[in-house]
Amino acid sequence: MPISTSKLKSVDFYRKIPRDLTEASLSAEKLGLLQSNQDLEVCLQQALCWQMPSTFRKLFATILAFCDVANPRSLWTQFKEHLCEDLIKSSSNMTESEEKCLHLLNEALLCMGKNINEFALVSHHIGITKHQRIQREIQAERSLTPSDNDLLAIEKLNVAQKEAFDVIMSRVYSNKGGVFFVDGPGGTGKTFLYRCLLSKVRSNHDIALATATSGVAASLLPGGRTAHSRFKIPINIEDRFVCSIGKQSAEATLIRDSKLILWDEATMANRRTVENVDTTLRDITNSDNLFGDKVMVFGGDFRQTLPVIRSGGKKDCMDASLVNSHAIWPHIERLPLRENMRAKTDPGFASYLMRVGNGTEDYVSDFSIAIPEQFLIPYTEHEASVDALIENVFPDLVSFSINPYPLMQRGILTPKNDGVEELNDKLIQRMPGEERCYVSYDEALDTSTHAEYGDLLNAISLAGLPPHKLILKKNCPVMLLRNLNPAEGLCNGTRLICHDFRDHVINCSIATGEHMGKNVFIPKIPLQATEDAKCPIPFKRHQFPIKLCFAMTINKSQGQTFDYVGIYLREPVFSHGQLYVAMSRAQRADCLKILICNKDRSGSTNLTPNIVYEEILEKAHQQVNV
Repeated sequence: MPISTSKLKSVDFYRKIPRDLTEASLSAEKLGLLQSNQDLEVCLQQALCWQMPSTFRKLFATILAFCDVANPRSLWTQFKEHLCEDLIKSSSNMTESEEKCLHLLNEALLCMGKNINEFALVSHHIGITKHQRIQREIQAERSLTPSDNDLLAIEKLNVAQKEAFDVIMSRVYSNKGGVFFVDGPGGTGKTFLYRCLLSKVRSNHDIALATATSGVAASLLPGGRTAHSRFKIPINIEDRFVCSIGKQSAEATLIRDSKLILWDEATMANRRTVENVDTTLRDITNSDNLFGDKVMVFGGDFRQTLPVIRSGGKKDCMDASLVNSHAIWPHIERLPLRENMRAKTDPGFASYLMRVGNGTEDYVSDFSIAIPEQFLIPYTEHEASVDALIENVFPDLVSFSINPYPLMQRGILTPKNDGVEELNDKLIQRMPGEERCYVSYDEALDTSTHAEYGDLLNAISLAGLPPHKLILKKNCPVMLLRNLNPAEGLCNGTRLICHDFRDHVINCSIATGEHMGKNVFIPKIPLQATEDAKCPIPFKRHQFPIKLCFAMTINKSQGQTFDYVGIYLREPVFSHGQLYVAMSRAQRADCLKILICNKDRSGSTNLTPNIVYEEILEKAHQQVNV
């Protein structure tokens, strides 16, 4: 296992005890426990060519936070002039500009869960008092000025949305707590309502915290953060009953000062994470009431996918659902949204989707339904059928390679990662442009076995890791695989467009959501598979934390809407709500194509399983007229 710097300081590696962080880091570098500065120096040197000082600082902070840097002080000394480039004019001297730069780096690092003093860039302490940090957190939230469009949107709420809006706002400004669940299928305007709630509270200079279970859903909300990031939810929720928020911390103060807390895609959250947040909020507010008597608004659609439980069956997934939280669900006030905006343009498609989601579409055999012919790509010969699906979804890759933003509104969805890799490999080969191939360096955590397992590690492909061989082209779409900087829109699931390539850094822009168009630099970082991925050999992969995303898994697509959707059922769906999620990413019937592969890959079929846990829907919709 990796050894911490503090442990290095206490271990006599070279028959002497390192006396400070710098000396300890040098010892670790010699042992291969920390990344050499050489590659990181090249990464930073290459990023300078784009002349973006603010983005360059964020890259520097990302490297400190994620790359196990061997000698951070040396890196600072070498690049401080470039890091301060845009600060010199507003400073009286270089020392002042360096101090400003160090504080800006610290702000970025704090968003990543780190502190600049951990890296000993300079000999003195970079001061930020607890009071200053609290003020910084509060100021960051208060600076989220609502747009005129969001404020005007309040007048456009339909009847059900307005009822929900009024109920929630009455609690916000009566200083009475309340816990709500906005229940509605895709197309009923949940996100529209959320934005109205956030803008109203923020227009009064009050704090409204926007969170979501997934990074993708969080990116659609102004000031959105993942729930794990906002509430410091522990990775292993079985080990702890509270989140990692100290009672006197800046995060605790921010939560206490908030008027509204919003949590989208709550149907995907493991109920134990929600229960942890409840316990934490009660603690930091000194209240015995649910969620510390805050106004808490959950939202989602229980027809969609449930919490993912590795190697878990139906019982495990159902048990993890919020509706089975005896401490919370019975006390939630449900607010249904009934009017489907999609139904106005394509009522037949909207009605069909609801039957699929509710499990009321006629089953033909073995829990399979018959897909209407209008959606089907006939399955003949495998390669030809896959090509037909690709051509329907991405008909003109030449024009998409010049203007990539329309490409980001199209996608092919499939249940498992094998299908994703097959499609992405085909599509990157078809996309015009010069190919860049990045090969990872993989090392076993048990260094004594590295030589033995080298080639085997390269062959390992896991859902949460980038591939060993990453092939990219200018303007190709990629998906971020780690929460690098949630406050800047860089969440697990964020989709990016690749613009320019260097050996150790890639210049991208965020393709969707609130941060759309923002330039970001992505470095190579060391990545490990999560514990529940059941990797046969624990190892570390040094690679850019991205994957191609012409195609993505159905679960990753949840929360996104596309102009055109293809569904590749190389294997059938395997869990509750997956078919509904995949089909409902499309807004109209003429924007959806489905390829169903037979088990023996012979002959065409229109039958495919539709898995719906009726018990979950019954519990979710009790007392709700859906």
